[in-house]
This record gives sequence, structure tokens and C-alpha cells, in this order.
Amino acid sequence: MTPVVVDASALAAVAFDEPASEKISRRLEGETVFAPTLLKFELANVAWKKIRRQPRDATAILQALVKVLSPRWGITWMEVDHADVALVAIDTGLSVYDASYLWLAGSLGADLVTLDARLAGAGG
Repeated sequence: MTPVVVDASALAAVAFDEPASEKISRRLEGETVFAPTLLKFELANVAWKKIRRQPRDATAILQALVKVLSPRWGITWMEVDHADVALVAIDTGLSVYDASYLWLAGSLGADLVTLDARLAGAGG
């Protein structure tokens, strides 16, 4: 079984029941899932944006955030080599944030699970 690295676009779809949620859930089911610790901040930012647009749904949004970041999800949180990530960003034209996922997938020999077409294209 190949490990997978999940990015913010994919995990946000699952957490907040967005389009492609079922597809991503099926892809992650039974897999060993890794993510850079950056993902926690990116998901919190998604939640913040959703709350600003839909303040009456704040409680549900925050509950979804806490749920997807809970240990029950079994995500292994990893640090990245920031200098290497910066080089990946320079080489690919990706943001450093997106390059973090690409670098981690490469360093683990993992598949990258993303809904971001540009990131997916840079990965291979």
C-alpha cells in the first residue's frame, strides 16, 4: 500500500462536505495518510473564511474543523525541510504552501491527494 499525502483542498472538501467529498473520502479510506503540519493552519483558515461568509453556521463549521483534525482521522503530521520546500516552490512556480505537500509526497514516496489541478500537475 502506497502512503498518501493529503492537501488542504482535499481535506477541506471532506471536512466541510464540499463537492468531491465522497471521492476524496473513498481515496483516503484505509490508507496511511500523511500531511505537513501546515495543513492544520490552512484548514483553520478555510473555517475562518466560511464563518465570515456564514456566521450563523460558526458552531457547525468549528465542529467540522475539530473533527477532521482529531486523532481519530489518523493523519500522521510531519515537519518539512523548509529550505527544500523553498527550492521546490522556485522550481515549480507553486506557492511555498503547495510546495510543502509536493515535497512531503516526494520525500515519502507517497501519492498526493489534491483537488488543486496546478498542484496535481506539478506532481507529475
